[in-house]
Amino acid sequence: MSIELFLMLLGGLALFLYGMQMMSTNLEAAAGNRMKDILEKLTANRILGVIAGAVITAVIQSSSATTVMVVGFVNSGLMSLNQAVWIIMGANIGTTITGQLIALDMGVIAPFIAFLGVVLITFVKNTKAKYVGGIIAGLGILFIGMGMMSDAMMPLRDSQVFIDFMTNFSNPFLGILAGAVFTAIIQSSSASVGILQALMMSGLIGLDGAVYVLFGQNIGTCITAVLASIGTNRNAKRTTLIHLMFNIIGTCIFVTICLITPFTSFMQNMSPDNPAAQIANIHTTFNIVTTLLLLPFGTLLAKTATLILPNKTQDKTDEDKWFEEIASSTHVLGSSIVAINSLKEDVHSMLELAIKNIEQSFDITMGSHDVLLSEIEEREEKIDLYNARVSRKISKTLSLEHSAESTNILNHLFLIIGNIERVGDHAMNVAGYSAVMKSKGLHFSEAALEEIAQMKKICLDSLHELFDTTPQNRLKVLGEATVWEQQIDDTTAQYRTNQITRIKKGSCDIETSILYSEMLTDYERIGDHLLNIAQAYAQINN
Repeated sequence: MSIELFLMLLGGLALFLYGMQMMSTNLEAAAGNRMKDILEKLTANRILGVIAGAVITAVIQSSSATTVMVVGFVNSGLMSLNQAVWIIMGANIGTTITGQLIALDMGVIAPFIAFLGVVLITFVKNTKAKYVGGIIAGLGILFIGMGMMSDAMMPLRDSQVFIDFMTNFSNPFLGILAGAVFTAIIQSSSASVGILQALMMSGLIGLDGAVYVLFGQNIGTCITAVLASIGTNRNAKRTTLIHLMFNIIGTCIFVTICLITPFTSFMQNMSPDNPAAQIANIHTTFNIVTTLLLLPFGTLLAKTATLILPNKTQDKTDEDKWFEEIASSTHVLGSSIVAINSLKEDVHSMLELAIKNIEQSFDITMGSHDVLLSEIEEREEKIDLYNARVSRKISKTLSLEHSAESTNILNHLFLIIGNIERVGDHAMNVAGYSAVMKSKGLHFSEAALEEIAQMKKICLDSLHELFDTTPQNRLKVLGEATVWEQQIDDTTAQYRTNQITRIKKGSCDIETSILYSEMLTDYERIGDHLLNIAQAYAQINN
């Protein structure tokens, strides 16, 4: 192969992969969050789950993307292992759409398709229309790249070395290995199947050898999900294992069929003049038949995965490593959705720590001997650590996010964690007053202790309400937060008046009064931050 043809081959591959990424990226921007809703609603029924997985994967043209998204949902608890089985089966069917499109031989009109998409991107101001333009342009670029690869490899038909190499693929094991390794490297079965179709159209490989390469490609596509499962919980790893088992079982079945029946000849005779259609039809048949055979055994697959990967005594998740993997996979649809759900869990964990510190800070100030200041300080450090880590995660997720809706969620999550961190600071201040009072032998009056107990109750009631931030309840919580904030302002004013009265009566000393006044300031600020958190939640659309 000359250097010109080699560069043409690389250029064609680059356009093919870039076209696929354009389609995936713009589809995520247009409908990424809706995909999550569809998956959650349809996975309760196995048939609907398979259909949902097939449709979504057909649209985004990447079973790897769908599987990685499912791995993330399982890891974040949004989907059970059994539900994931049906989506994975459907994803394997949906990924065959790329091969079928290539088999239609749309290369002739590919430049027009790309032109139409670019026109929408360049001259239409509507954001949704630009996303559609990106999808159309990506499809056109994909077909242009496909044509370039096919043309570049055409002269290889006369190379004896290449012919001898491709002939070896008639050995099932070598063909499967080659297909699996190549697909694992480029992390896209759709792309590797497209390249195999280009080889077929160029006459460089016969269907007898190509069929085994195709089966190996189905196994190799699992590598992306395997990488995405690094650092996830046990169920997420099992999801990846189910994907791998599905394709290995299917490969074993179809290799046996090819060896003992004229299956290959039959598929060839269906479209004798269209090698690309032959590959596409076998690919589709492989995944549909394997799904139909394994559909009754989906629960058994889940149980088998559980047996292979049993629960550990301490199954800890390294969320940082998980997020780094998700963030690096910018081509994967749903990666930002998975990250957002993980962030929401972090925010709730952070809020739990703040609630505990509010409770114990008031307790220790009221003289409780069951609470240690060191415990509160340790929890405050965790809150600060959460704030720093979640802030970095939000920053990374924003760098790969294309949806205005998800960007809005991320921005408001950032506001929420900042306010939770400030609530933690005020709780630490309240706890700190107890240390000062202990060192100086000071004590609050009974009246002041009753007021502090009331402060604690109001703060805890308000904070607990913030946990119910489901979309349908956020406006209700905001309305209640306005009432809390006003109640805190009113009680603060009343307690300051009461404190002045006690000072005049001589029932408390000046030093204690100063500390109590500082505590009232912290109490009032906590109310402000709680209102800010409720307002931020109310601005999140899902």
